Amino acid sequence: MNGKMKAIIKHHRGPGAKLEEVDIPQVKDDEVLIRVKATSICGTDVHIYNWDEWSESRVQPPYVFGHEFSGEIVETGSNVEHFHTGDYVSAETHLVCGHCPQCLTGKYHICAHTKIIGVDTQGCFAEYVALPAENLWRNPEDLPADMASIQEPMGNAVHTVLNGEVTGKTVAVIGCGPIGLMAVGVAVAAGASQVLAFDLNPYRLELAGKMGATAVIHSSEEDPVEKALALTNGHGVDVVCEMSGHPVAMDQGFKMVTNGGRVSILSLPTKRVSLDVTNDIVFKGVEVQGITGRKMYKTWQQVSRLLQSGQVDVRPMITHHLKLEEFEKGFDLMNKGLCGKVILHP
Repeated sequence: MNGKMKAIIKHHRGPGAKLEEVDIPQVKDDEVLIRVKATSICGTDVHIYNWDEWSESRVQPPYVFGHEFSGEIVETGSNVEHFHTGDYVSAETHLVCGHCPQCLTGKYHICAHTKIIGVDTQGCFAEYVALPAENLWRNPEDLPADMASIQEPMGNAVHTVLNGEVTGKTVAVIGCGPIGLMAVGVAVAAGASQVLAFDLNPYRLELAGKMGATAVIHSSEEDPVEKALALTNGHGVDVVCEMSGHPVAMDQGFKMVTNGGRVSILSLPTKRVSLDVTNDIVFKGVEVQGITGRKMYKTWQQVSRLLQSGQVDVRPMITHHLKLEEFEKGFDLMNKGLCGKVILHP
């Protein structure tokens, strides 16, 4: 397909972005062209928009960023067999090599040579995006476009929560950004006996309650560790899902976890974190997990079924729908923490 399209461009090595008209991407033999119906703003996109140390060392402007979306295939490459024009899809955003030791043993989500759509390649904050067919996920026809667009980040939440036993256990979610909010809903759906949500933002704590948290704790008004111990008869929580990236909050997570418990860390601290490894990890026999991406494609199956069945209702945390042209308002809401998930519509 020839012609121009609207796209949000990370236009320079500095804060901000611009809406520009650019060429519609041309598909390669193994790719498809997708008309984007909905695309959502991720924390990673905020890092790129704000231009922090991580983005400065990783991304190479100018380019189209964004990586969470749903849309309809409008063109297929000559080698694409299993997808067709009109298919309703989203996409796994990790482009993997297929030949490193991790890929060869089925651990594609920790491929040693991973590239990320919208970070290392052209992204989906646009009217169209071209992607490899092998990365596509076919959506149920009745799944709304906004819900379909957040399957990728929900996969992070599912991977974090369900990377161990949850049923009948107490779960703490530290950090109630959009993925933390989804983690609350996943833990509830998985049968956790209690789900404790911790944050400093009253707006997002309210959303955590709507997602099913049994207790919401403002971490500057109450001592998180004392509260967690009080709610668990002094034993501590069985599972900690660390979503905040804050060094103090992470330390508190290790202090509130019970002996033999699990701490799954999805967050990306920007500074070194000081932990009492001897007393809070070794002597407690704690299992510590680093979580990256989604298990390809086990997690996608779980996400799709949880959404389609209604076991996890993400509607309370989808708080804003904006036109693509209103992207600056969306990033402002994200930076101020006055939103759940922000959906952009090209």
